[in-house]
Amino acid sequence: MMRPLSEISYKILPFLFSVIIFMQCSTASAARLKDIASIKGVRSNQLIGYGLVVGLDGTGDGTGTKFTTQSLVNMMERLGIQATSSSVKVDNVAAVMVTADLPPFAREGSKVDVLVSSIGDAESLQGGTLLMTSLKGADNNIYAIAQGPMIVGGYSTSGASGTESTKNHPTVARIPNGASIEREIPFNFNELEDLTIALNDPDFTTARRISTAINAGLNGSMASALDSGTVRVSVPENYRDNMVELVASIEQIDIQPDTEAKIILSERTGTVIMGSDVRISAVAIAHGNLSVQIKESADVSQPRPFSQGQTVVTPDTEVSVTEDSNRLVVVAPEGTSLDSVVKALNAIGISPRDLITVFQAIKASGALQAELEII
Repeated sequence: MMRPLSEISYKILPFLFSVIIFMQCSTASAARLKDIASIKGVRSNQLIGYGLVVGLDGTGDGTGTKFTTQSLVNMMERLGIQATSSSVKVDNVAAVMVTADLPPFAREGSKVDVLVSSIGDAESLQGGTLLMTSLKGADNNIYAIAQGPMIVGGYSTSGASGTESTKNHPTVARIPNGASIEREIPFNFNELEDLTIALNDPDFTTARRISTAINAGLNGSMASALDSGTVRVSVPENYRDNMVELVASIEQIDIQPDTEAKIILSERTGTVIMGSDVRISAVAIAHGNLSVQIKESADVSQPRPFSQGQTVVTPDTEVSVTEDSNRLVVVAPEGTSLDSVVKALNAIGISPRDLITVFQAIKASGALQAELEII
């Protein structure tokens, strides 16, 4: 007996809905808003400082490194010890630059990692301890203090005969949680009336999609794209004094970023990167394979016995030129996609390095609808 149409529709509707959702998820390359953009003002700040590393096993700076000697003498004088440049040795001391990133909303007492890099002629920082070092920002104010033993991901050893063995970079070290925050950057996030979203890769289409998605998520017209890299969001009344909830709700919105058609060529490494939107007009592509081989060998001419001749070496040069006549001429139709371009070029046996020349020729002919960038 035939079942009613309503019953059939009721049973196949969930299946059709799941198929549609699967097709949409498989074709769309959506990304979270937090992965393609950032909130203006919510960023890290770089810190830098000059310090001394002590406790090295004779792998520190040499005697000729005057700024290390001067820094060590100044430090000892501040500690109440009289010393002169001629009375101290810096074999176990190294002058270093200390860098760190001050994360947004960092509070006093928080810990951050620091990177220690030698600036003298020290051989290794292994086993050393960084002395108290002030870390300053771009405004020359001290924001953190760094100190502690370091972790060196390498080593350097040498023998009496001059042989050396080095792994990684022994003159660079890290101190996990090695700096303590001493000053906060004033920033009242909850008092903002507008949020400014800055795109990592400016694009007008992506900016418009972001503003449309935010307005749909907030059920209003709070977001507007100012330019290709900026989207402004007016804070709704119900989110005033609760900016964390607003940012947490919009940064999870899925956005499908749009990119321009571009081909990246690196002649140094033979690397070719092509975007998915690359298109070419109708064009015929042929790539010849002319091979020239030059072989040189030496023939020895030996004189007969009891003759007055001499043994001589004569060069023998062989030159051969071959050309593959089986190369094909590939015709690419109008609007050929990236996948078709790759298949066509592979059909005539083009290597990645040859692709660089081929794409430059296609660009010169005006048939390439993409930006060609050589790095």
